[in-house]
Order: sequence, then structure tokens, then C-alpha cells
Amino acid sequence: MPRNTEAGASSAVTGGSGASGGVGGAPEPSSPVQKVWKPELYKLQLEAPAPCPLRCQRTLPLPPAKSTAEAVEANNMAGRLYGSEYHGLMGHLEAEQLLANARDGSYFVRRSPQSDGYYTLSLRFNKRPKHYKLLYKPGVGHYLRGQDKRFDTVHDMVADGLINFHMQLHASPIIQQINQQTKNCYQQSPYMTLNGRKLRALSNELGKATAKESPPAEETEQKQEELPPPAVDPMPLVYEKPHHFKVHTFKGLNWCEFCANFLWGFTAQGVKCEACGFVAHSKCSELVPPKCVPDLKRIRGVFGTDLTTMVQLEPHHQIPFVVRRCVEEVEARGMLQEGIYRVSGFADEIEALKLALDREGEKTDMSETAYGNVNVIAGTLKLYLRLLPVPLITFQAYPSFMAAGRTAKQTEQRQLMAEAVRRLPPAHHRCLQYMLEHLKRVASHYAVNKMNEHNLATVFAPTLIATPQHMTNLTEEIFMLSSLITHCKTIFAPS
Repeated sequence: MPRNTEAGASSAVTGGSGASGGVGGAPEPSSPVQKVWKPELYKLQLEAPAPCPLRCQRTLPLPPAKSTAEAVEANNMAGRLYGSEYHGLMGHLEAEQLLANARDGSYFVRRSPQSDGYYTLSLRFNKRPKHYKLLYKPGVGHYLRGQDKRFDTVHDMVADGLINFHMQLHASPIIQQINQQTKNCYQQSPYMTLNGRKLRALSNELGKATAKESPPAEETEQKQEELPPPAVDPMPLVYEKPHHFKVHTFKGLNWCEFCANFLWGFTAQGVKCEACGFVAHSKCSELVPPKCVPDLKRIRGVFGTDLTTMVQLEPHHQIPFVVRRCVEEVEARGMLQEGIYRVSGFADEIEALKLALDREGEKTDMSETAYGNVNVIAGTLKLYLRLLPVPLITFQAYPSFMAAGRTAKQTEQRQLMAEAVRRLPPAHHRCLQYMLEHLKRVASHYAVNKMNEHNLATVFAPTLIATPQHMTNLTEEIFMLSSLITHCKTIFAPS
């Protein structure tokens, strides 16, 4: 087996070339490399209209004096359930007039004159009104007649609906590609890229357990001819265990581990295997082969997990432990290493450290005894940042950073960059500041390590910045990141 067959995730650092000979490895290629996750659906969700409740400005009439107790209670319950979003008794035409001058995403709740035990949710999307029969059941939540999804609030229901409308309108080519996938896509999936080495290790354990039950030599030889080479599939062909997929509501941002696309929406975005943790779109899960490995769940780890989600999982640390531990190790013994971050470590060793961090977490031994080549530590840090589904400089913030970088006047440029970093989510803001201050300290040893701000920006631009896919000329991004490193103290100073 070739040394770097497990190059999937490592190629995100080494540009797919693996590691070359020599103690320090080889310089990284300067061109950006393909990322694991596909951002298009996530960016489309960001563009979806936001829910905007239309508050009732009038005093709602009380139920007629002769109303039944049931009618009075229904009226009181509507006020409790929907608050100022409830507009009382209102017909179809009046509702459409109210929405005519509202912006997309506007919504309110009303009671139709013909209603029978339900309320009506009226909203505006794509400059057109839409009306839905709205129900509520204690302990279950809000839901629309004929639909399975349940919501804690009407606001969440509208947010989810607006995203789905927006996706239907703008994402049909991507969704069509997802629907046209075949089972052959499994080998190139993020699941295999991120977990190939772990699966191989678990497969070896399975092999030992089943070796005693192997068929006679002649039959074994015949079957081996049908097996794919180990580099293609780390799990043996004879291993079969169906996944136990169930519809799941994901907290935070999640991506499909089969097709690499974003799981959009606010609830029931996809499915998750209860045994091994495989996450996928419902449609994609139909193509996943029956090779569930429950033991994988305990070593799924942190690589490839959204940064905000990761920080929420360990609230006692504002910086993810992988970033913190790698930076501490580089600063302890790599600041004077020539070409630090430019020279790559061996891909196999980076993958071994990745596996150790996923398995052992904070307790991982990253000392010089365990990993004598500090470029392996540096490469693992770059790998972690490269595998973030949303880069440190996010898709939303990217235009603001680039506009600031194009500003000629230094004072104005730093001011605009300070405004741009304030637009980042808190987890991204803190981690970016931590990384830039670290890179500034690395650059202070340029006379020895030959890595100034520009050289470091050249290495990290494809990793830290949400660059558009297929972009090969990163001159402006490198200049902008170099300025961020150089002036990080001023840019991140409290306003």
C-alpha cells in the first residue's frame, strides 16, 4: 500500500501532494486547494429573507356577549399563543392588502371567518402572499395542517419556511445534482475523507475477530480477487451492518457527510445514524452503503465541525483546544524553525495526530518526544482550520474585509478592518484574533525563520478566508491578510 493513501484530509494542507522526503517535508504549493465542504447552499440560506412579524396596531374586539365559553377560550388562547402577531378575525382579501406593501418575510396570524378549529398563517415571499392553516397542540408545538414538522414558535416556523421557499427558488440545480448522485460517490465523500484512517484501524480489529472464521484457502483466494484495493475502501467488503438513520433536528450548522452540501433549514434538516453518528440529507442516506461502525461514534472528534458549534460544546474555553494546543506547541519549539507553516510535515504523521486529537482530546501528547517534527504540529493546525465548514473570515464578512484591504489610506484601512472584524460571530472573532496575534509573533522572528507577514499570509489566505471556489489568484486576499497580521493589535483593540 502506498504511504499516503490516506491523503484525503491531509491534502487539504499539503495540496494533495502528501509529504515528500527529508526531515522537514516540502514547501506547500502556492495555489489554493479543494476544500472538503461545499458552501453554496449555506450562502443561499444566508440570503433568504428573515422573518418579520407584523404587529397588530388595532384593539381586537371582544367576543360577542352571547359567545360560547369555548369561543371565548379560543380567543384568549390565540392572544396567549401569538401575542401581538395575532390580528383577530380577518378575511383573505384584507390579509393580502395588509401584506401588499410589506417586505418579503413579513407574516402574521389571523382567524379566518370560515375556520374550523385552526388559525391562518399569512406571509409574504417573492412579492406574493401565502396562506397556511396553522394549528397548535400542547407538548407538540406549532405545525401546519398536513405537514410533519413541529416548531416551538411561529417565528421559527416562518424562518424555516422562508429558507425552504428560497432554496426551491434558487437552489434547484444543486438539489438536482444531489438527487442524481450514485453510490459510487461514497468513496469521495467527506465521511471517508475525515474518517478513513479511523475506519482502517477499526477494520483491522474486525479482521482479527473474523480471521478465525475465514473460509478454506482456495475459496479465500477466489474472493480476494473480487475485493477492491485497500486504498479504495478501508472497510472489508464482507462487513455489513445497516445504518440506523432517523430524522434529526441539528443545533448549529451541519453539513452532509455524503455529498458535502449544507443541511439547510431550522428543523429536521436531515438524518443521523443513531449508532455511528453519520449525518446526511435524507436523500443521500439512501445511497450510504450498509457499513455502520458504531465504535466510530466515540472517536468522531472535532475536525470538520463548525467553529461556533465546537465552542458551545466546550464553554470553558473560548478557543478550540486543537488551535490552542497547536499554537502553544509551535510557540514553544517552532518559532525559529525555517519555513514554519510553509514547509509541510508528513501527511501520515499529520493524520496520526488528527486521529489522536479526535480520540484523546485535550489529553493528547503533542510533546517533542511524540512528534519531533514541529511541522507536523503546524500542518495539523492548518488542517483543522482548512476543514472548518465556515472559515474564520466568514462568507458574510468576506466582502467587508476585501473592501477594507483595497483602501489606500492606512488609517482608514485599519478602521474599516476593525469594523469588519466586529461583524464576525463571537467564536470566529476570538479565534481569528488569537491566530493573527500568534502569526504576528511568528513574523517577529523573520530573520531566522524567514516567515514575515506576507509569507504567512500567502500560506494562510486559502485557509482563513472564505474565498470563492475555483479562485486561483489570491493577490488581494494575501495583501489584506498581511495587513491584518501586521496591524492586529490596533485592529482588535477595544473600541
